[in-house]
This record gives sequence, C-alpha cells and structure tokens, in this order.
Amino acid sequence: MISVESLHVEFGVKPLFADASFVVNDRDRIALVGKNGAGKSTLLKILCGKQKPTSGVVSVPNDTTIGYLPQVMILQDDTTVRQEAQKAFANVTELKAKVDALNQQLAERTDYESESYLALVEKFTQEHERYMMMGADNCEAEIERTLTGLGFSRTDLERPTSEFSGGWRMRIELAKILLQKPDVLLLDEPTNHLDIESIQWLEQWLAQSAKAVVLVSHDRAFINNVTNRTLEISCGQIVDYKVKYNEYVVLRKERREQQQRAYENQQKEIQEMRQFIERFRYQATKAVQVQQKIKQLEKIVPIEVDEIDNSALRLKFPPCLRSGDYPVICEDVRKDYGAHTVFSGVNLTIKRGEKVAFVGKNGEGKSTLVKCIMGEIPFDGHLKIGHNIQIGYFAQNQAQLLDEELTVFQTIDNVAKGDIRLRINDILGAFMFGGEASDKKVKVLSGGERSRLAMIRLLLEPVNLLILDEPTNHLDMPSKDVLKEAIRAFDGTAIIVSHDREFLDGLVSKVYEFGGGKVREHLGGVYDWLRDSNQKLEVRGERIEVNAEKAAPQNNSLTPQSSSLTSKESYAAHKEQQKRIRKAEKAIEESERKISDMERRLKELDELLMVPENASDMQLVTEYTTTKQALDKEVEHWEKLSEELEDITQY
Repeated sequence: MISVESLHVEFGVKPLFADASFVVNDRDRIALVGKNGAGKSTLLKILCGKQKPTSGVVSVPNDTTIGYLPQVMILQDDTTVRQEAQKAFANVTELKAKVDALNQQLAERTDYESESYLALVEKFTQEHERYMMMGADNCEAEIERTLTGLGFSRTDLERPTSEFSGGWRMRIELAKILLQKPDVLLLDEPTNHLDIESIQWLEQWLAQSAKAVVLVSHDRAFINNVTNRTLEISCGQIVDYKVKYNEYVVLRKERREQQQRAYENQQKEIQEMRQFIERFRYQATKAVQVQQKIKQLEKIVPIEVDEIDNSALRLKFPPCLRSGDYPVICEDVRKDYGAHTVFSGVNLTIKRGEKVAFVGKNGEGKSTLVKCIMGEIPFDGHLKIGHNIQIGYFAQNQAQLLDEELTVFQTIDNVAKGDIRLRINDILGAFMFGGEASDKKVKVLSGGERSRLAMIRLLLEPVNLLILDEPTNHLDMPSKDVLKEAIRAFDGTAIIVSHDREFLDGLVSKVYEFGGGKVREHLGGVYDWLRDSNQKLEVRGERIEVNAEKAAPQNNSLTPQSSSLTSKESYAAHKEQQKRIRKAEKAIEESERKISDMERRLKELDELLMVPENASDMQLVTEYTTTKQALDKEVEHWEKLSEELEDITQY
C-alpha cells in the first residue's frame, strides 16, 4: 500500500536516517519505535506527505487513502461534537445534497415523457445508488458508536466542542479519522488522552476494522495488543522486525550483543593496523605494507552500536521518616462544583506501604480527590492525613515550579545527596537528558521535558507518601521501567493516577475505581480489576466483554472474543484454552529455533565441503546427511504443531 525506497532525511550534519526501505502492506499492524528524537514522528509526516525527505521515494497508489493523527494539531471550536464528527462524511454529505437536488427537480417537472426527464431519472437513480452504497443510512449510528467508544456520553454530542479540554477535542479528531476508514492509519501517540476503557475500545476497533496501521506509542500493553510488526529507528537506520514489541525486545538485545562484539573486533583490528603503521612507518623495506595498511584503514566503515539501554539503571528513594500506620483516611468525602457532584460518600483507608491506583474515565474525579488529599481545594466530609507524612506530589503543574534559570544538571544536582550525585549523568540519560541536553536551561525545555525533569527531582527527594498524577505521559518505555522499579522498591506509600496498564501491572495491590459519582475499592492488581469489573465495550454495534486474559500483555491473540464470559466456569475454560495456546506457541518457537540452528549448520557444512581438501572428509559428509534428515523431521514436527495451534484457536 505504501512503498518506501532509499529514504534519506537530514537535519544538520548527521542524517536522521539513511537508505531506509520498507513496505506497508494491507493488514499490517506496525509499531514504530526508537528513542525520543530518533525520527518517529518525522517518518509518519513523510508517509502522509506532510513533509518531504532529503532524498528517496515514497510511493502511494492514487486510490490509497491515509488518515494521520499527529500529537498536536489545530482544533476547531465553532461546532458541536456531532457536527465536528460529521465532517468525516463530507463526501457523503455532498452526495446527499446532490441527490436531494435531483429529487427536487423530479418533483417539480411534469414532462414525464421527454428525453431530458428520463435522463434526469437515470442520473438520480445512479447517484442514489452511490449514496446508498456508501452506507449513508448508517453514518449517524457509526458516529455515535465511535464517539461513545472513545468516552463521550450521548448528551455530550450536542455540546459545543469549545466546552471540552484539549484532550477531549483530540478524541474528536481521532474519531473523525476512524470514521473515514482510511486504507492506512498513521497514529502518533493515540492513547495520550484516553482512559483505560477507551484504549481497550480502540484496540478492538483497530483489530476488527482497520486495514493497515503504523503507530507510535509508549503504551507497551497497547502496542503489544495491536501490532504484529516492529520498525525500529536506531543509529540512523530503520530495522524491520516481523514480530510484536515484546518479541522485538528480545531480538534487539541479541542484535545489540552481536553489534557490540563486531564493534570490539573492528576496534581491535584498527588498533593493530595503527600499531603496524607507527612501528614500520620509517622503514623503507616495509613501505609497501604500510601504504596498504593506510589504505585499508581509510576504507573501514565504522560499526555503530545501538544506544545504550539505560532501563537497567536502578534508582532508590532516599531514606525518610517512618509514617503513621494509615497515611490517608477518607470518611464520607464529597466534592461539588455548583450543582454538579463530582463524587460523594467516599470512604477509603490507605495503609502504610500500600501502593494503590486511581482509575476510571477522565472527568470522574481522580485528580480532584488527589487535590483534596493535598489540601489544594475545599471539600465536605472528613479527610485525615497520617502522622509524620511527607508527601512527594507529581502533577502536570509541578513542571511550572522549576527554576527556569538553572540548567537541567544544576536542577538535579541541587537536590541530589550522597553517592547518588556521582550518578546524575546516568539518571539524566535514563530520562532522555543524555549528552548536551543536560546543559540546557529549564526555560528552553518543552512542556514534556519539564515534566520529566520534575519527575527526576521528585525521585531524589526523601518522602514517605508518593502521589503521582499521570506520571508516564511524557516518558518513553525505558524511562517508565526505571520509574516503575523505583516505585516498586519504595518502602513508603504510593497513590498512582494512571491509564497505563503495563505500568500499573505488578506495581499496585489495590485499585480504586472512579465512576458515576462513586469510588469503589477493588483488591488485586489492574488486570484483576479489569476482569472482576467485567467491563463491556461497544464495538461496531455489539457489546463484548473485556477480561483480564484479553487485556493482559501475556495474551498474544489479537482476535476479539465473540462470546461473553458470564460465569466462573466459562472463564476457567477460557483460561485453560489460553494456557494451551501459550504452550503450543512455545513449542512452535522451540521448533523454529531448532530449524534455524540446523539450517545455519547446514550452510556452514556446505561451505566446508566446497573446499577441495574437505570433499572426502567422511565425518563432515555424515554430519551433513544426519543434519539434513533431522531438519526434514523437525519441519514435519513444526507443521504438526502449527496445525494443532490452529485447531486450538478455532475452538
């Protein structure tokens, strides 16, 4: 659908990427990955034609439509939500106006036998058939289903878009793109402004309705549930991995180890050449060899190694006073804004050492309750903060409190204590402030960069109660891993407001669900809550259930469940089936590894037997024969395993 050949993009001396070639095919689900600044958003802009490459060709067939959702866009404020969504069907609206005009002409004319009248009837019939084939009668239903899936209530549809925040208006833009059903969807961080329910709905929509998808996202669970292919931008190259993200991480680690070994061997070779040149430079008898070495040295193309993965960096909060047994106690807490009740009857007790999540749709009061706990806004009821509590609070406005005249390094150096000061550069690198970025002044940083800097600063302060409101919004995956491990090792109490399932998984032991003006407690992790709450998502007019097995990142299936798991028995059966699927997939992976090893050995034996002196080596001939027989047998075994997996998944 889209063909990219020899793509070259330069911003300054060093190219962003060079000689990149790949194809986006129908039904591809591609995750575009790479460190911040590698060129992911730039590549999306090039694919949709909004930016031109330095050189190379991007071929898009004339009949291929592309839908592009950027991270930031200019939004309109002069329509209602429904009217804005209807713009996705502009061609249908134009055709309807044309059909209505033709119908009006037919109604006004009386020359039923004339040729012009018959021609008008034929034209009306053709245009009306086109109108019906475009599914015009279903447009309104599609609009409602899509907007509802993305979190809007039906009463919201007639409200002006100007009444909504930027995040909600971005949802409207996403809805418009989805309603157009383009051949290729280019999505740049589509989950940034979505809650968990809307993210899951989008996953289902992309699995069922999208044709081809290329997306950039730092939501690991989302890209694992959606994609089946990974394009990595690294060291100015684009590497194509035909696997989903979790498998790509393993392959990338292996590839980097190979790069490192090749780099070390090359450096050793270069060093030996230089030593030879220096040693014999002035000896006439070695002049020819010296010149040869110099020429060889000039021709060597340096091997680049992928950027170092700082996700292994471990941070630990500095020691703090022991807090009371119950850091937060709420009794009948209520918050009203005028006639609107955000929540009422909130009763919760958070014990020392607990890590809990606040989840629910946007606008249900998660951040409002956090502000009540912080004492930033008035409320009704009783809210008690425990003894010896020292709060570390992260919210979006925290970034505005940084000293703009300090550099990034100085900002962190001022709060770092003890041995941690020796690791400031490592910490900054883990949060995407490596190299020259640490010398930037705060005043020149973007909003996202300031948020990351505020997060690092919080990690180095002695606190015993952490309150984090959407802490992962501006973090890439390695940075999120560093933060998650730091919170996991934190011996204090943590309240985390987040829509990132992968981040919350294994981190929290209790979930507080906000919705309908109430706050409900759920024991267990985020996937336990998703299963127990038995949330239903509307996909293409049908109600389907989302359960923990479907939502969890361990599940490799992209096929939505067609039936609801309405009982413990059906859930147990489903869980057993997933277990069988994983076992079968593991067996296939093991078989594929064996096949790959044997094919590699056969290739080596082929090369050895091509050498004349080895042609009569019976040991090599015997090994070749036995390996070939074993390979044929393993291929048959692999085919059998694949058939068994297909039978299980069709069950």
